[in-house]
Parts: sequence; C-alpha cells; structure tokens
Amino acid sequence: MKTTNDLLQEMQKTMETFGEVNPTAMQGFKKFMGGSKEDGALSKKMKEIIGVALSVSRQCEWCVALHVKNALQEGATKEEILEACLVAAMMGGGPSLMFTANVLKSIKELSE
Repeated sequence: MKTTNDLLQEMQKTMETFGEVNPTAMQGFKKFMGGSKEDGALSKKMKEIIGVALSVSRQCEWCVALHVKNALQEGATKEEILEACLVAAMMGGGPSLMFTANVLKSIKELSE
C-alpha cells in the first residue's frame, strides 16, 4: 500500500509531466485550482474539507492525500474531516464508507 507521501509525489510527477506536454493547459489548471480554493463565502478550510468528501465520493486516493494534507494545514480537525466523510458515505454508500480508510491513513501519516 502506498503512503500518503508516495501519492503526493506521484501527483506532483503527473502534473509536471502534463506541464511539459502542454504548459498552457497546466498553468490554467493550476490557476483554476488555486483560485477556487481562496477564501470567499466559504473558508479555505471548509473548501478543503469538502475536497476530502468529494475525493472519497469519487474514490481518488491521490485526491484524498492532497485534500487531507491541505485541510489539516488549514486547521481542520480529524473530527471535522471524518464528519465530511460520513456525508460522502451517506451519498455514496458502503464503497465510499470503506474508502475512508484512505482518509484515516492519511490523517495518521500526516500527523506523525
């Protein structure tokens, strides 16, 4: 099983590779990602917590690693993150609930 840091490194390499293939597209994507996370009606913290829930719902292990890391950096608690995961599980059923194992793993690894 890959560690959270392994997943984050894979994500970075993938984005770098696509940045070499099409720099304009990746610059636009990164700008969009950054802009969508700025404080607005929702705080950065809340947006990252939502990102965790959506990552669980879409079952993207790389996304879980990134959004858990960012949510923790923005001051989210384990409890806040797990409540968001329960909403994802409510909408996505058993598979989403089981996918939260990746969230728990990331929280543990990033908190050590």
